[in-house]
Amino acid sequence: MNPIAELGRLIISFTSELGRVLLLLCTTLKQIFLPPFELKNTFKQMVEIGIKSLPVIFITAVFTGMVLALQSYTGFKRFGAESLVATVVALSMTRELGPVLTGLIVAGRAGAAMAAELGTMRVTEQIDALETLATNPIKYLIVPRFIAGALMLPALAIVTDIIGILGGYVITVGLFGASNVSYWNRTWNFLEMTDILNGLIKACFFGIAISLISCYKGFYTQGGAEGVGKATTGAVVLSSMTILISDYFLSAWLFK
Repeated sequence: MNPIAELGRLIISFTSELGRVLLLLCTTLKQIFLPPFELKNTFKQMVEIGIKSLPVIFITAVFTGMVLALQSYTGFKRFGAESLVATVVALSMTRELGPVLTGLIVAGRAGAAMAAELGTMRVTEQIDALETLATNPIKYLIVPRFIAGALMLPALAIVTDIIGILGGYVITVGLFGASNVSYWNRTWNFLEMTDILNGLIKACFFGIAISLISCYKGFYTQGGAEGVGKATTGAVVLSSMTILISDYFLSAWLFK
């Protein structure tokens, strides 16, 4: 096949997809400030995205903090810097691992659910039925998920940070016998409020990206049950890639 033609088709497809996503974002942002306000649906989505993600967030965060402390202590011991483990754990969790891991977990759990739910509604013509009943499907279906993602990801990131630091404490103090007072002093003396706030800004951006991409993939699903499966897979993969790629640029901007 002609490689130039294939490259052209790829560029056109990407540009078209990006344009539809940006149009959906603009429409969603506009609908947020227009009545009626879907508070009930928003709280429902906050529970789905936030509260129901807590068990897997807890497990991931505690073992991430424990592994981070274990590897840091083992490495720092070679040149007598074991006292810095608490600082490394705190900075790593608040700046990077907290928001990134939270985003990846929510993308795999809640993002997939959003894409599958909206995709099923599309192929079974439920979204068309909403339009027939003069109900704006973006207002009713996407806006609550968008708001819930933007609000709950920072909240989950805070939980991840706290649990991760506690996991590091268990290993550093409980396993290696480091000083309890020294661990917390090292944590608070070198951890600045900007580290926490910038991590929460990242989490908010990741929440918006996950909600927008997952809703987009589900809302424009085609091809029946097979299309729903592809939309769900595409939502998780694209959300995860967006988180990992944008994390670098956000870090370069926020922590310069």
